[in-house]
Amino acid sequence: MSLLKAATDVRENAYVPYSHFKVGAAIRAASGTVYVGCNVENVAYPEGTCAEAGAIAAMVAAGETELTEVCVIADSPEPVPPCGGCRQKLAEFGRHEVPVTLATVAGKHFATTIGALLPGSFTVHHMTLAGRD
Repeated sequence: MSLLKAATDVRENAYVPYSHFKVGAAIRAASGTVYVGCNVENVAYPEGTCAEAGAIAAMVAAGETELTEVCVIADSPEPVPPCGGCRQKLAEFGRHEVPVTLATVAGKHFATTIGALLPGSFTVHHMTLAGRD
């Protein structure tokens, strides 16, 4: 299944009564299964869910914890990168070299990687206490 098509299709289901800015995301897990998510707003504005977070939650709910490819699409003049929180979420479940395609509904694409989106990411290694293994 094409990640771009999956992200484009799910984008239509976005719940965005406040911003009217629909975003769709699709991720491919290590198994090859594609999981999708769309942004969901809430009147208590910071309580919404990003499309990338929704796709990751669907993957984890299905019992998978590794993603191998990402695609995000929005109706904007230029491809929209994930927010900082979603970059950290993507880094939690995908390796540095995992490809990320950012796209617009008008057909523009930008290819990058999780590592390029979040250089110097915070990892479990930062949580190791001195003198503990």
